[in-house]
Amino acid sequence: MSQHIPRKRFGQHFLTDKALIEAIVDLIDPRAGETLVEIGPGLGAMTLPLLKRHQPLTVIELDRDLAARLRQRDDVEVIESDVLKVDFKALAAAKGAKLRVVGNLPYNISTPILFHLLDAVDDVVDQHFMLQKEVVARMAAAPGNKDFGRLSVMLQWRYDIESVLDVPPQAFDPPPRVDSAIVRMVPLTTPPALDAKLLGALVTSAFSQRRKLLRHSLGRWLAERNYAGHFDLQRRAEEVPVAEFVALALEVKG
Repeated sequence: MSQHIPRKRFGQHFLTDKALIEAIVDLIDPRAGETLVEIGPGLGAMTLPLLKRHQPLTVIELDRDLAARLRQRDDVEVIESDVLKVDFKALAAAKGAKLRVVGNLPYNISTPILFHLLDAVDDVVDQHFMLQKEVVARMAAAPGNKDFGRLSVMLQWRYDIESVLDVPPQAFDPPPRVDSAIVRMVPLTTPPALDAKLLGALVTSAFSQRRKLLRHSLGRWLAERNYAGHFDLQRRAEEVPVAEFVALALEVKG
């Protein structure tokens, strides 16, 4: 089989460190009877070790050549598509089970993928992704941390998020110019019944001027909606816990 040349436009960096790959598969810990979906299997660095422990496996691959390679196996179902166009709710319904989603996400579209999967969060058991380390830091950040921002709030209101393993550039071919990390995302069992779009607009407003006090940003947004409640606007957005943003969104809706 001819050698595959990594494609820059797909953000391809292939994991080659076998010890690290085994550590990642151990973290995922696939079990019989589960429905496992891998995003961006690439040359199969994680796919093959996963298949040793779990069959069959569904993979989502955009690269035509890589998808063709994977189709040669009878223990892999290949969805040749842009992951942003995959309906994960429909996929879970077709499988008759909630999904465990894993993958080495392309760094150039990792955030859109995370938000796309948020739409199907009720159909997911958990997610394990390799991402740029600074993105994982933002996802898992606590209030008061400089990394805490819109991404933190919009994911933490629906998931328990933990950075579980650091991955150095030399673990890849070609090596990326950034450090990577594995993040574990487990949907919260009893999330608030919230309008996600409203929370999104609220949080976007709050962090639009993150160096200024909230009265300059969120205060105006609330005034436009004739909000008459009590919310401390004499602080910066990064100081506000996720639960307070959620409670405010519920209040504004009411």
